[in-house]
Amino acid sequence: MKRILLTQRVEQIAATGERRDALSQEWAALAESCGFLPLPMPNRLSTVQALLAELPPDGVLLTGGNSLMPYGGDAPERDEAERFLIGWAQENHVPLLGVCRGMQALLDYFGTPLERVSGHVRVEHPLSNGDAVNSFHDWGAVQCLPPLAPLAWSGDGVLEAVVHETCPWLRGVMYHPERYQPFRERDIQFIKEVFQL
Repeated sequence: MKRILLTQRVEQIAATGERRDALSQEWAALAESCGFLPLPMPNRLSTVQALLAELPPDGVLLTGGNSLMPYGGDAPERDEAERFLIGWAQENHVPLLGVCRGMQALLDYFGTPLERVSGHVRVEHPLSNGDAVNSFHDWGAVQCLPPLAPLAWSGDGVLEAVVHETCPWLRGVMYHPERYQPFRERDIQFIKEVFQL
């Protein structure tokens, strides 16, 4: 069974001052439906580097949650770990899928700026590729700069899916496949395609 590394959001617990890594249980259920073993990754760069060296994954999935630091975020350790993972996946030809914040991380890494968008939180909207997807983000992009290429746009001109022009194993989507209940067969097939399951 292929091992796919899943990044986690950072939650701050005010009462105790703790910073916790967290991952929705929906991801484990979706992984089971897709047929891969999910490996949750701590937001600590040295641990990420050791894990990649000792137990290299077959793929990387950047999950949602937390805004990026340049856009008001408060999880610099997550930004650092995910930037490293994007570079590692690119250099090692390892499939990487960015979901929501994960796609934002890809855009930021490759130089496409984000901006505030409205009407994209807790809605479902059609895309230019014929799909209709959920939406839970308030940061998006209205352009797509090389080396990323657009795969889908929302009706109001917000970028919704991308692929790297010369590294097609790097992809991103702005919706949350794990939040559909039951999971959509089209999402299961898409994830299997990305990670060659």
